Amino acid sequence: MTDKKNQVRRIFDSISKQYDFLNHLLSFGIDFYWRYRALKLTGINSGSILLDVACGTGDFSIAAKKRGANKIYGADLSMNMLMQFNQKAEWIKGKTVQTIAEKMPFKESTFTNIIVAFGVRNFYNIHKGLSEFFRILNNSGKVTILEFRMPSNTLFKLIYDFYFNKILPFIGKIISKDREAYSYLPASVSRFDEEVNLVNILREIGFINIEQKPLTFGIVQVVIAQKK
Repeated sequence: MTDKKNQVRRIFDSISKQYDFLNHLLSFGIDFYWRYRALKLTGINSGSILLDVACGTGDFSIAAKKRGANKIYGADLSMNMLMQFNQKAEWIKGKTVQTIAEKMPFKESTFTNIIVAFGVRNFYNIHKGLSEFFRILNNSGKVTILEFRMPSNTLFKLIYDFYFNKILPFIGKIISKDREAYSYLPASVSRFDEEVNLVNILREIGFINIEQKPLTFGIVQVVIAQKK
């Protein structure tokens, strides 16, 4: 637990200043569409009381605000990422907290929505983290998870593997100056895809109305689930 937590915090603290640039560059800008699509599918609106977990530099929260959400809070393990978020968005100041997903400092039934983009695979205990989501969501509240996955199409998987394991780490290493960060990314996605079934875990915890939507040839998934 401690090893993974420290590794994740060190990596994201290290790349915080280059994070947005690399995200947009390495995804060819499609990451904007992924966030937009996830928020549209889950129905974020002006009545939402929203917690962005593993919020990083805040792009998911900023996209939610554009859809009308006003009550937005952020949580992340990396203080450097939170500092970047605070610099980008004046309105989030005082509404972010440094915390792990597995033990968050919020009361039960606090939020109508929890969103998390590309962060669940970094939890040291995914079941415990998602159980915390269930605890702090109100009745009928929704969790929306945006996460990478390995594509099922054989040809596209070969292309994706080459890009994800060769090109992406090379570019990421040059720009971020962190040798580990962009090697960790493909390794964590591959491990997550092999070992974790988000739908099953959410169902075990007690979530209902679970939907799973593939995006962009299946390299990204949106999983939406509702608290009873």
